[in-house]
Amino acid sequence: MSPTDEPGPPREPRSRLQEPAGGPQGPLGVPGRLGFQLVLLRRMADHQPGLVEDALRTLGVTRPEMREANRRWQAMSRSPRSRGALQRYRSVLGPPETDTARRVGDLTCRALTWPVPLWPGLRFEVLAAPGGAVWNEWLVRAPGASGPVLRSADDLVPWSCTVEEVAHAFPPARPMEGSAPTRWRLGFTAPDAPSGRPEPRVAEFTWGLLQRLLD
Repeated sequence: MSPTDEPGPPREPRSRLQEPAGGPQGPLGVPGRLGFQLVLLRRMADHQPGLVEDALRTLGVTRPEMREANRRWQAMSRSPRSRGALQRYRSVLGPPETDTARRVGDLTCRALTWPVPLWPGLRFEVLAAPGGAVWNEWLVRAPGASGPVLRSADDLVPWSCTVEEVAHAFPPARPMEGSAPTRWRLGFTAPDAPSGRPEPRVAEFTWGLLQRLLD
C-alpha cells in the first residue's frame, strides 16, 4: 500500500442540516443557523440532555462546539460594541423569512421569523418595538404546520409543543417566572390520563419549547 492509500484519521460526520459547504463561518464559529441552533440546544441540555445528544448527532457537531457557540453568543450579547439584540439576530441568522407588523395592545411591533432546520415545523420569532428594542424571542409553530393535539397531561411530550400551544389547549393558563433567562413557566389545569380528573400542572419551556412538567 502506498502512502497515499493509507487511511487518514476518522472524519467528523457531516451535518445533514448544515449550510452549504464552503460557506463563510458565522460569528458563532460555525455557519449562522447551525451556530444558533447550538445556542438553543445549550440551554435545553439542562433539562433534556438525551434529546440534545440526539440533536447534536443529527447536526454532526460535538458538545465542545455547542459550548463554544454559546460562549460566543453570550460574549456578543454582553459586548459594549453590540448594536442591539435585533441586529445580533440578523448578523447570525441572516435576513428573516418573514417581517410583518403585529398589533400588541396599543402598540404596533414587528414580528420577524427565521427557520430552524432542526425543528422544521417551528420558526424562531422575534418581536421588536418600533425603535428596534426586542420584546420577545422564542420558538413558535410555523404557518401552516400542524401542531400536536393536546388533550391531557400525557400529551405534553418534551419538544413537542410551544408556550402558545399549551396556553391555548388548557385555558386559562397562568404565566409564571422562569428559572433562568430564556425560560418560561406556565401554570394550568389539565386532565390526568387515564382518570380524566383535572389536575393543576406547571410546564417549563426553554426558548418557548416545552422541556418538562414540574412535579
